[in-house]
Amino acid sequence: MSSLRIAGVIPARLSSTRMTRKVLRSIAGRPMVEWVWRAAQASGLMDPVVVATDADEVAEACRTRRIPVIMTSPTCPSGSDRVREAARQIDADIYVNIQGDEPTLTSDFFPPLLRLFDRPEVEVATLAVDCPAEEIANPNAVKVVTAVDGRALYFSRATIPFERDAMGFSEYRKHLGIYAYRKHALARFSALAPTPLEKVERLEQLRLLENGIAIYVADAPRDTIGVDTEEDLARAEAALVGTA
Repeated sequence: MSSLRIAGVIPARLSSTRMTRKVLRSIAGRPMVEWVWRAAQASGLMDPVVVATDADEVAEACRTRRIPVIMTSPTCPSGSDRVREAARQIDADIYVNIQGDEPTLTSDFFPPLLRLFDRPEVEVATLAVDCPAEEIANPNAVKVVTAVDGRALYFSRATIPFERDAMGFSEYRKHLGIYAYRKHALARFSALAPTPLEKVERLEQLRLLENGIAIYVADAPRDTIGVDTEEDLARAEAALVGTA
C-alpha cells in the first residue's frame, strides 16, 4: 500500500432531500464537512484529501478553513460521479469516496479499508461493522453478507441473511458507506448504467456486483453516526462536543 498514490474525495452536495444544507450544519462549532475532512487528513494515508462540491457556499466555507476544494458539475447524479469528476483533476492509483455526512469518522477507519489493496485482486473496498440489534430490521441500515475471503455477496436494506429456523443468529453486518476504488474500477463504475437491483434497493453499490465487479469488505473499528435527521445531528453533537 505504501507505494500507491491514494487520494481522498469528500462529495459535498449542499442540497439534500432529507436535511437542508446538511454538510454545512454546525456540530460542536465546526461545519459537518470539516469534521469529515479532519478525520481523513489525520490518517496520513491520503494526499490530497479534497472536498468535491458544486456549491459556491460549500467551497467558500472550505477555503476559509484551508480545506482543499474542487468544483464539480451540478448535474452529477451521485456522490460517486462527483468523485469520478474530481479524479479527472487528481492523479492517483486509488480514490477514497468519503461520505460528507459522517462527522464521527476518525482516522483509524482508513487503515483497514486501504490495507485491502495489499491484495492484487481487490479493485473496490468498503467497511462494515456488527449491526446493532435495534438496526437489524431498519431499512436505513444497509446489511451486507460476505464470502469467507471478505468478498461481498450482496447488500440489502432487508435483513440478510434470513434466519429461517429462528435459532438466535446474531452475526448481522451493517455496511458503512465509505468506498475505495482502484483508478480503472472507478472509471468503469462511472461508465455503467444503473442496474435493476440498484434501482429497486436504491443502493448504488449493487451496480458493481451486477456487473461482476467484486467489492471486498473490511472490519471498521466501530459504528458511526451518519447524519440524515435532526435527531442524528443531535447525537453527533453529543458525541463530538469537547473534542474540537
